[in-house]
Amino acid sequence: MSPDTSWLPPGQFDIGAFPRFGLGKFARLPALPADASGLRIGGDVARPGIVGPRLAELPRIQQVSDFHCVTSWSYRGARWSGVRFADFYGRIAQAEAAPAADATLVVFRGHDGYACAMQLDDLLADDVLLADTLDGAALPLEHGAPLRLVAPAHYGFKNVKHVAAIEFWRNSRAYRFPFPYPQLMDHPRGRVALEERGRWVPPGLLRFFYRLLIPGTIRNFAKMRRR
Repeated sequence: MSPDTSWLPPGQFDIGAFPRFGLGKFARLPALPADASGLRIGGDVARPGIVGPRLAELPRIQQVSDFHCVTSWSYRGARWSGVRFADFYGRIAQAEAAPAADATLVVFRGHDGYACAMQLDDLLADDVLLADTLDGAALPLEHGAPLRLVAPAHYGFKNVKHVAAIEFWRNSRAYRFPFPYPQLMDHPRGRVALEERGRWVPPGLLRFFYRLLIPGTIRNFAKMRRR
């Protein structure tokens, strides 16, 4: 069933398109493998290793969900397909890598060098996917091929593109939001409904500042895509 698109979360507006978007450091499209077979698990686990081939054993899910960028734009009704993170965790991560019971900080690392962390409890929601298709076609490079995280209840900066590795940690000792960007940009949860846009700064102020950056960021990412 399609989501109710008559409603948007606090501070969001419908941009009417789905641009490639993000931090300027990651505007250039990276060189990528053809598929997600090299996906790695690491961190505080008993058996780190490559688990990508096992993804094909999981049930595939299709869902329609809205995408909300922390800068305040939203794209409604994206059609994703992939595997539930909960299935990945239960059938692959726990079975193959055996994360420590208290390793509940999950770090996603992209082939482009980007990294972001999520709480395990948030990732186990039914609508969180490791997706490899968008709108009925293979996930395009500009939106995260070969594999990306889709967590609709969380802002786009948590929805890591080009996922190369998933790490389970007891604490944040091995994780830092990408240099040189300030830690205030990385809210620990990043939940859209609660406007968790960043740390320490009121969300309305962040929203105002971020919105000023939208046109230039879209132009920059489009330029990098053409190179």
